[in-house]
Amino acid sequence: MKILLLGSGGREHALAWKMLQSPHCTKLYVAPGNAGTAAVAENVNINPLDFEEVKRFVLGNAVEMVIVGPEDPLVNGITDFFKSDEELTKIPVIGPSKTGAQLEGSKEFAKKFLIKHNIPTAAYSSFTKETVEQGCDFLATLKPPYVLKADGLAAGKGVLILNDIEEAKQELRNMLVDEKFGQASTKVVIEEFLDGIELSCFVLIDGSSYKLLPMAKDYKRIGEGDTGLNTGGMGAVSPVPFADAEFIKKIEERIVKPTVNGLKQDDIDYKGFIFIGLIKVGNDPYVIEYNVRMGDPETEVVMPRIKSDIVALFMAVAEGKLEEKELVIDERSATTIMAVSGGYPEDYEKGKVISGLDEVKDSIVFHAGTKLQNGSVVTNGGRVLAVTSYGNDFREAIKKSYQNLALLNFDKIYYRKDIGFDL
Repeated sequence: MKILLLGSGGREHALAWKMLQSPHCTKLYVAPGNAGTAAVAENVNINPLDFEEVKRFVLGNAVEMVIVGPEDPLVNGITDFFKSDEELTKIPVIGPSKTGAQLEGSKEFAKKFLIKHNIPTAAYSSFTKETVEQGCDFLATLKPPYVLKADGLAAGKGVLILNDIEEAKQELRNMLVDEKFGQASTKVVIEEFLDGIELSCFVLIDGSSYKLLPMAKDYKRIGEGDTGLNTGGMGAVSPVPFADAEFIKKIEERIVKPTVNGLKQDDIDYKGFIFIGLIKVGNDPYVIEYNVRMGDPETEVVMPRIKSDIVALFMAVAEGKLEEKELVIDERSATTIMAVSGGYPEDYEKGKVISGLDEVKDSIVFHAGTKLQNGSVVTNGGRVLAVTSYGNDFREAIKKSYQNLALLNFDKIYYRKDIGFDL
């Protein structure tokens, strides 16, 4: 089977790595891909948001399945585009419909869904430019810290957590009136702050049945001790040591099942991944947010722990027969640590030559922001490489990742040296 995978990050390299282990995958194209996917599959220079260009490629190369890595094409309706096109309608797309993708595309849509289906989440209210002063009044009714979320997609950077009420009011005005996050913050959701420890739950859905994938915990802040600016993610650990069988059962009963049933009840066409950002408050799980694709860097620890044929699972999703498949999970721990460009998540330089890739032993290096230039692998993004290792526990796996990270180098390389510190 010829498969097209859309995206260019560490998530896509990890998906490609896993898909290529399947006998069902005879040819894998990645659009646009990176230097890591170029080494294992065929990169094609296509913009995943140019659906007509995607269509031409799919038809011209007899592609039989499309896997969507990032959220943008889903929020923009690529699944609906395929379904409504006579020439494409029989080609399955692994990813939800445009309506389903609103779970990530609109914080307010997600909140309404959660409340409607009695899924535990923080209390909230949403505001626009016209109601900004009412938003300021609402903030005054809450206890600090104050959580402000841009309603739309802001590349993982549209959430502010602030301790000072005046600063929170000012930031609300910055978001709504001064359009701090552009279109993404024309509406802002203000939420009560939940105090606890976060984790990520991943589910593969075929529209009616589901498989619970390994859970993971990621580290968002740039600085050690979880300080500094938010990033796309600096590392991840799976399984999550504090999520025991009893807690996972609560997640499944209170959150996963009501989510899957809610999608069905609301007649939302959903075939693909759902990533549920959770927080453990006391011993109870609450939903912070939904994402409609796999997380990054969590994919880099979740995929290595799946022993089953992922392409066979995708085929079952397309056919609505996921419950017939068995999901086998590796008992070992996996950890990944991100090497990023100096200056990230703010300004950074690209085009730095990466050395040491061929010296890594006993770890998997997934490329995130890389490209090939004059025969060398160079940096091409803020997050550059993810070094993933297995271990009998997360400590052993982390140690291996750090040993191999020490072999890698590029100008102004930076990585957190405390991933897993809070476990």
